[in-house]
Amino acid sequence: MIQQRIVLLSAAGLASALLLAACGSSTGKASSGTNPGSVAPVATAATAATAASESATSAPAGSSDSGSGHMATTTMLMAKAVKGMGSVVTDDKGMTLYRYDKDQATPSKWTCAGECTKTWMPVMEQDSVQTMGVEKSLLGTVHRDGMKQVTLGGWPLYRYMGDTKAGQMNGQAKDKMWYAVTPSGEKSTMTG
Repeated sequence: MIQQRIVLLSAAGLASALLLAACGSSTGKASSGTNPGSVAPVATAATAATAASESATSAPAGSSDSGSGHMATTTMLMAKAVKGMGSVVTDDKGMTLYRYDKDQATPSKWTCAGECTKTWMPVMEQDSVQTMGVEKSLLGTVHRDGMKQVTLGGWPLYRYMGDTKAGQMNGQAKDKMWYAVTPSGEKSTMTG
């Protein structure tokens, strides 16, 4: 009986190690800044099972967020006037924030997970979030991988990897599903 458990744990540990190795392998895409050598190995199959279970319970039904390393944090939501176009919301670094049409506002629910978070980073609450030009009563959070993703008007917020400088809006109307968010939580209708 003990030998069977040892064999099962060894097999599970080997499978976990292979999965970790596969996750860290190069796919020929641009580096995401993660060093595969810095990933800690899974100690036991029980640890891997616990981690998988915790991840599954924090994600909405039918999705998983294996891209949890691709997140942005903020302490401020600010309204920024865009010349002749109205206002959009930025984070504490001046980066434009977006909402995704496949997400849900009532109740708040995120659907961008895994590969999606490599391009659209969920904006996570860091301590507490202040507002400037944004109605504080519209601010909220939704649970994501044991953390809290910031919502505005119920919509989960994201930063676009294609925006490299404050004030850019390169994600606007991307795939006709991603839009800069307005201070009222609506999607911006500008096509810039």
